[in-house]
Amino acid sequence: MGILFITNELCFDHLPGNKHPEQPDRLSAVLASFQRAEFKDEIIEILAEPVEENTLFDVHEEEMIHHLKSIHANGGGRVDEDTKMSSGSWLAARLAAGAGLQAINHLRDGNGEAAFCAVRPPGHHATPVKSMGFCLLNNVAITAKHLVSLGEKVLIVDYDAHHGNGTQDIFYSDPNVLFVSLHQWPLYPGTGSINEIGEGEGKGATLNIPLSAGTTGDTYLRAWDEIVMPTVEKFSPTWVLLSAGFDGHRLDPITDLGLTSGDFSLLTSRIIQTVPSGHRLVFLEGGYDLEALELSTTAVLHALKGETVLPEPVSNGGIGSESITKMIKLVKENEF
Repeated sequence: MGILFITNELCFDHLPGNKHPEQPDRLSAVLASFQRAEFKDEIIEILAEPVEENTLFDVHEEEMIHHLKSIHANGGGRVDEDTKMSSGSWLAARLAAGAGLQAINHLRDGNGEAAFCAVRPPGHHATPVKSMGFCLLNNVAITAKHLVSLGEKVLIVDYDAHHGNGTQDIFYSDPNVLFVSLHQWPLYPGTGSINEIGEGEGKGATLNIPLSAGTTGDTYLRAWDEIVMPTVEKFSPTWVLLSAGFDGHRLDPITDLGLTSGDFSLLTSRIIQTVPSGHRLVFLEGGYDLEALELSTTAVLHALKGETVLPEPVSNGGIGSESITKMIKLVKENEF
């Protein structure tokens, strides 16, 4: 079996403005990584299809969807200070939100080992009531919600440099979704404290690992092994969804972490081992340096195939290790 690569050229039609970081060229860089893959004859291309609008109401309030549609009806416009729509944005957003649902269907039918949803706009900042942070609809949450409806237990791992506040909000009280975020702190959107652990039945099913600017890959791996994995093992997920933001790369222009594409390879390999082959999905989130985005996507595609390819050496020796020891103690006090 191969790797499913789900995309649609209409995702290029989301045009937030010439000076906006979330440019169509980002998707070009991801598509270039497909050409770099050493096993591209084993990559199965699938044309993304738009999500049905009724499905959006599983995670988003009707008022939010109606607001986006009204902006679309006017040919585009500003959603918030950072988030804009053009005439093609609404369809692109629905394609991005539908890609994961297609992936589920193909994987459940045994048609692939894993899936990479190469779509835009990204989604992890979109909350139940608000589009924000370059995100219109929460792509990963829509897919996770559907899996939960099928009786699955879903692990969502978000290693975008920015905290996935929208995904956290959507599942904050859901015991069937374990949300794990490793992110730069402090940084937009200002959420993601280690003390945010979920509420009600979902208390303990949110795990935030805030990391200092300059943190390198060795600290990420230690955080995964010593903090995240004990919680994941107790949760026993049946599917893993990865919000793959590559803005933690040291070249990224809007963040300050110290990762390389090699680090994304090793971290992704660890993450996907939490569930069997055929139950693994990756969603493109952030990442705004085009070279870093291409190299990191290449590394992740190979990781999905079970191969370790390091386009760049892994990073180590940065700050942050001392904070992991403190977090281990705090997490043990709030065990799932």
